[in-house]
Amino acid sequence: MRRKIIAGNWKMNPGAADFKNLCQDICSQLESEEPNCEVLICPPFPYIVSMLETAKGSALQIGAQNAYFEQKGAYTGEVSPQMLSDLSVNYVILGHSERRKYFGETDAFLRLKVDAALEVGLPVIFCCGESLEERESDSQAEVVGKQLRKALFHLSEESFAKVVIAYEPVWAIGTGKTASPQQAQEMHEFIRTLLSKNVSQKTAEACRILYGGSMKPANAAELLSQKDVDGGLIGGASLKANDFLAIVKTAG
Repeated sequence: MRRKIIAGNWKMNPGAADFKNLCQDICSQLESEEPNCEVLICPPFPYIVSMLETAKGSALQIGAQNAYFEQKGAYTGEVSPQMLSDLSVNYVILGHSERRKYFGETDAFLRLKVDAALEVGLPVIFCCGESLEERESDSQAEVVGKQLRKALFHLSEESFAKVVIAYEPVWAIGTGKTASPQQAQEMHEFIRTLLSKNVSQKTAEACRILYGGSMKPANAAELLSQKDVDGGLIGGASLKANDFLAIVKTAG
C-alpha cells in the first residue's frame, strides 16, 4: 500500500521568524499526534538549515523547492543537488509550473535536473500539469504525457523508486479553483497507466502521485479518497499550521 505524502511548498514567502514559528507549530502538533503519512515542508533556500534544525527529531521532513543540474562549478546563484544532499534534505521539487512559466524550464532541461538529483540519491517530486487553455481544448493527457515521457521515462525501475509525481493543473494553482475529485482521479489514473506502459507495472503500482492545485481542508478529504491520489502538494494552505495539519490529519 502506498503511503501518502502531504508536502507543503512555501514558495518565496518572506519572514524567517514566521517560518520558524510555523515550523515549530507543525512539529509540536505532529509530536502529539503521530501522522500516518509522510509530512514535508519545502522552505526557501535561505531557511532550509534553520528548518532542518527546528524539525530535528520530529516526524517533519524538509525539502527544497529547486536545484540545478550541475553538481559544482561557475554557476552563480544556483544550488546543486549535491549541496542539498549534504544538508540531508529529504526531497527536491523539480518542474513546478512556476519554474516552467517564469524561468523557461523545458522538459529536456528538467530531465537533466532529475538525473542530477538522482545521481546523488536525492528523491524527486516531479511536477506536471496542463494550463487552462490546454484543459479547455481537452489536450491535458497529451500535455502531461509529453512532460513525463521527455523528463522521466528514460529512468530505470531502480531510479524511479526515488521519484514522486505531482499532478498540478496549472489553472488550479493559487487561483482558488480546484480540479474536481473526478478530474483529479482521471488524470492520476492516466499517469499510472502511462507508467505501467513505459516503465513497468511494478513501478506504476508503487509510484506515489500527489495532487497539487488549491488543496485545502475543505476539499482534502474528497480528493485524498480517490484511488490514485496519494497525497497533496500544498501551496497557500501550508502557510497556516492549522490548515496544513488538518490536511495531514485527513491523509492519515
